[in-house]
Order: sequence, then structure tokens, then C-alpha cells
Amino acid sequence: MTELRYKDEAAMTRWLEQLWTSYYADMIGAGIAEEAAKANIESNREQLFVNDRPGPGQHVFDLVDEDVDVGTLWLAEPGIADPVAWYVYDIVIDESHRARGCGRRAMEAAEQFVREAGGRRLALNVFGSNTVARNLYESLDFQVVAQRMAKDL
Repeated sequence: MTELRYKDEAAMTRWLEQLWTSYYADMIGAGIAEEAAKANIESNREQLFVNDRPGPGQHVFDLVDEDVDVGTLWLAEPGIADPVAWYVYDIVIDESHRARGCGRRAMEAAEQFVREAGGRRLALNVFGSNTVARNLYESLDFQVVAQRMAKDL
């Protein structure tokens, strides 16, 4: 079973640095223009964090599996865009712990956290090229509710 433990201040600082760098690379890899990617990150930082700490309704956890830190989960409470769904903004399983069921246990822990908080829905976005994550989410009964498509010309 995976346990969710709120990140401490030092771990939060390291995680945020990695998060924005990784998110930027993912957006560029998905064909999003550099300026749009930078603007997206800046907007998210301002709206979701206060002085680089989670703002109201934001929950950032270390994922602990058998007393070993295996990754990070960022959950957000329902908001204006969807007043019912909690949202997985980010989930990362450390490289050395992948392909061992940690991702599945982490998502199950997220579902449990949301249920205990009174939530009825958990939503997320996943880049189309991330087939491992897409397969995991589909195996956990997540359904596609929208799909953005593009074609390079």
C-alpha cells in the first residue's frame, strides 16, 4: 500500500524546480510554442502556489511505499472549471521504482484520499505520447472525456 505524506519545505522546493522544468519539456515535446509554454507555467505558478508553496486546495504529497519514498503526487480540490472533480496535476514515480506497481498503488491511494475528503470524481490530463501512463489510467477505469488532436504540416 502506498501512503500519502505531505511534502516538507525542502522537498517542496526541489520538487517545484523539477516540476516546472519537466512540464515545460513535456509541453514543447507536445508541440506547444515556447512562449505559450512559459505563459502557462507562469499562470499556474501564480494561481496555484503562494510563495512557491501550495495554495488553498492544493495538496502535494510524497508517495511512500513500504517506508520508501517512491515519487510525488499533486492533487487539487474541485475548482471553478469543474466543481465536482478533484484533479491530478502531477504524479511522478521515481525511475528506480517504475514497473513495480507503484504507479497503480499511488493512484489507488489518491482515489482513497479523494473519497475520504467527500470527492466523487478524479480527473487528469495525460500527454498522448505517454503510453505507459495512458495504459495505467485506462486499466484503472479512467475514461477519455475530451481529446485534443493535431497534425504537423
